[in-house]
Amino acid sequence: MAFQMPFRFAEKSTPSMDSRARLSKMMEYDQPLVWVTLLLMLLGMVMVYSASISLPDSHKFANYARWQNTYFLQRQAMFVAVSLVAALFVFRIRISDLQKAAPYLFIGTLVLLVAVLIPGLGVVVNGGRRWLSLKVFNVQPSELMKVVIVLYAADYTVRKQEYMHKLTKGFLPMMLAVAFVGMLLLLEPDLGAFGVIVCIAMGILFLGGINAIWFGGIGMLLGLIFVAIISLSKFRRERYFAYLNPWEEDNALNKAYQLTHSLIAFGRGEIFGVGLGGSVEKLHYLPEAHTDFLLAVIGEELGLVGVLVVITMFYWLIKRAFDIGRQAIAIDQTFAGLTAKGIGIWIGVQTFINMGVNLGLLPTKGLTLPLMSYGGTGVVINCVGLAILLRIDYENRVLMRGGRL
Repeated sequence: MAFQMPFRFAEKSTPSMDSRARLSKMMEYDQPLVWVTLLLMLLGMVMVYSASISLPDSHKFANYARWQNTYFLQRQAMFVAVSLVAALFVFRIRISDLQKAAPYLFIGTLVLLVAVLIPGLGVVVNGGRRWLSLKVFNVQPSELMKVVIVLYAADYTVRKQEYMHKLTKGFLPMMLAVAFVGMLLLLEPDLGAFGVIVCIAMGILFLGGINAIWFGGIGMLLGLIFVAIISLSKFRRERYFAYLNPWEEDNALNKAYQLTHSLIAFGRGEIFGVGLGGSVEKLHYLPEAHTDFLLAVIGEELGLVGVLVVITMFYWLIKRAFDIGRQAIAIDQTFAGLTAKGIGIWIGVQTFINMGVNLGLLPTKGLTLPLMSYGGTGVVINCVGLAILLRIDYENRVLMRGGRL
């Protein structure tokens, strides 16, 4: 029997002559959404170049010296190009086909998360085993799981709608799946990704109408689990207490070193910044300035104004995701609506955590700023998620104007 893919490319509809004029406008895509996404990626590429320009001078990045100061810029430009190609590919897939593929994608990503933990397959970077090497660049399955859990949780909620008020048939199976994902992520370890994935799954279940009592109870239980994880880990415990008092001498030179230099960067930037390229903290004072702490470099070089511009663009992006989701649910496209809102939760939670860490509002955690920070898998998966969001909006427009998908 011939093998059938779990999805197919969307086919063009063939409206009649008298309806072509009416249907022509519905083919328009959400241009503001595309432009905001591109602006965030381009600004991120500029700031990655600025934040990484001195890295080849350090021993840690000495192998990149042969590329002089443009190594990370060239890599980020390549990631952006790959991201756009991937987004165009995903945009052509029907949302209904993504729903059918969701369970297969979830199982496949679980396999990748297991493969990361196998010696010889998983790549260790900075003490964490989170990557699979593809020679050209490393793939991080935990990033892929973020978009997959959106699809899987939305599909699960639709399939189990009649059981959402029951613990054993509605809530428990999804939580067991998320718990298994969490176990694999904690073995890497990657507590930050686990936190984002839990927020995505819980958020979609809540929006899908889960029993409020069970939701509150499980939410409290998850909170206790996170407290226990931090308490039982000496490293995480020390980092948390250092966050509470970062300026104490022992903390400032040890566990809170990144946080204190991030705050210094924001302080130097003041209102309008010291100017693009003028950051001092990126000169080997602030670790991971081109990844986790890119916002601190933006704050130092572009000031409060630059930071507010970035926050405003992310706010608009997240709000647009929820608007698209609400619109889809209004026309009985429940899976599409939950998926759109799930993407909004994903981008919103990760952005909030990254900005909170940079600003000293949250303990230090290794999560990148979506679309902007250096990293191949993260940028590609962010673009894939937004391509799905763009596809949902496109299908909303088609259906509302009487067209066929």
